[in-house]
Amino acid sequence: MKIESGLKNRHLVKRIVLPAMILMLIFTLILATAVGAVNIPFGETVKIILKNFHIPINADFAEGNESIIFYIRFPRVIVAMLVGAGLAVSGVVMQGMFRNPMADPGILGVSSGAGLGAVTAIALGLTARSLFFLPFFASAGSLLASFIIFILSSKKGKVTSLTLILSGLAVSMFISAITSMLLTSIHGDQVKEFLFWTTGGLSARRWEHAAIAAVPIVTCTIILIAFARDLNILMLGEEEAQSVGLNTSATRKLLLFLTSITTAAAICVSGSISFVGLIVPHIMRLIVGPDHRTLIPVSAIAGALFVVACDMVSRIIFAPREIGVGIVTSLIGAPYFLFLLYRARKEGGAI
Repeated sequence: MKIESGLKNRHLVKRIVLPAMILMLIFTLILATAVGAVNIPFGETVKIILKNFHIPINADFAEGNESIIFYIRFPRVIVAMLVGAGLAVSGVVMQGMFRNPMADPGILGVSSGAGLGAVTAIALGLTARSLFFLPFFASAGSLLASFIIFILSSKKGKVTSLTLILSGLAVSMFISAITSMLLTSIHGDQVKEFLFWTTGGLSARRWEHAAIAAVPIVTCTIILIAFARDLNILMLGEEEAQSVGLNTSATRKLLLFLTSITTAAAICVSGSISFVGLIVPHIMRLIVGPDHRTLIPVSAIAGALFVVACDMVSRIIFAPREIGVGIVTSLIGAPYFLFLLYRARKEGGAI
């Protein structure tokens, strides 16, 4: 009966949930592109996007609107979509590997490592030379932190959840201390630049940033979907997974590596955006169930939808000024996280 129920649920997700969410995402992408300090009609926004993707269309646009849409807002919205999808997918995989819905990509030290890389690039004055230096240094820092944590938590080729989490906490605190020390040695404008990056800023994102994020996030997400069945087996426990012939150590190492790459690619173009990898997979698990073959793609779309919507709010709530999208996600995510803790305490068990 459980197998039949699971198959029916997957069929329902493919037939109804996924198409509905894709349509919602497309609508939100266009809406987020249309609204801002200068609102542009929804229909005109669609025509401008279609024209720039070389889809034949006869339309006249108001002067300047085409540049605003396709070269300023739309790249930013695409970056927000990629970042949200990457963080949500990383969260799903982390929660599945550790069999804990409270797990988050941050426990791998990716955020702290990215912060150290970013402040290093800013301190060296490299960000003024090219926009590629900050994402490059942030990615290098996050991957280095993940590698150190993984090495520290490995014992005879095996990685336990508790050791990984404790290693991640210790290394993250150490890296944060180094980052704080570097911040004391740079001048005011550089500190402001770093603080804006840490709040998850998507301001001035261009097509170059979208290209930087797209390749690793899309590639790793496709590979992670291919490993969804193995992730389902890992959820059964170490002994059960080994009994069906799964090399748990090698699988976990690969999943951790792919998760680190995905999270680093997201953070390097957006800065630190909290709670996406925690709350989106948790909500989607309640809606579509725990099967990662459907949970990963659904969470990717939901994460993209969530960050695009939050970025839209960050731009219009105090227009013409804007706040970091990470602030908006935290304002939404923190209360939900407290709700999860309260519910767990009330039920007297784990979430």
